[in-house]
Amino acid sequence: MVRKSHFDPQRVREEIAIAAARMIAEDGLDYSTAKRKAARQIVGETRVAGEWLPDNDQIEEEIREYQSIFQGDSQPAVLRRLREIALDWMQRLAPFNPYLTGAVLGGTAGEHSDVHLQTFCDNPKEVVIYLLNANVQYDVSETRHFAGRGYVETLSFLHRPVASAADADLIDSVGIHIALYDTDDLRGAVRVDARGRQARANAQTVQALLDGSGNAAPTN
Repeated sequence: MVRKSHFDPQRVREEIAIAAARMIAEDGLDYSTAKRKAARQIVGETRVAGEWLPDNDQIEEEIREYQSIFQGDSQPAVLRRLREIALDWMQRLAPFNPYLTGAVLGGTAGEHSDVHLQTFCDNPKEVVIYLLNANVQYDVSETRHFAGRGYVETLSFLHRPVASAADADLIDSVGIHIALYDTDDLRGAVRVDARGRQARANAQTVQALLDGSGNAAPTN
């Protein structure tokens, strides 16, 4: 095995980012899993020090590049359909102040991607009651709080959209995940990141993305 000291760290990060991006775009792996698998593939070791690993922003840039080259004919249509599904559920969940986050918002979602929503209301259990009344069968899990303050309850279920003749082959079914937050969490949720991007968007913003056919995450 070649010692890592013989590698150029920047080049290793680039190669890991490229390999991880392909796994995410083609197989639907999450960032963490794809990064670990790509690191083993490139470096040949089970554990790779953080200094050799790309950050998620670098991987996201490579995903966009991969999709533009290899999925340019299909990914934009799939992304649009996922955003339409997300908006549909946001409108249903309007009383609970829903926000869209993740790859569907960011523009890198593909055929394996799920829709990730976050609700912000005084009594998150009301979302549970709504789904029960709507006869939606869901699983309960936990998602790490976006601000790192423990975990929040998350409701997940499979949505099978009614496909039109135009998009019958785009999406057969899609996972919907609803993370339940308190109203007080919303203030920190709508802040932009260091690159000026919003990590989550309300229904009006998602509708604007659809109207403008934009792929990128909204900025302030």
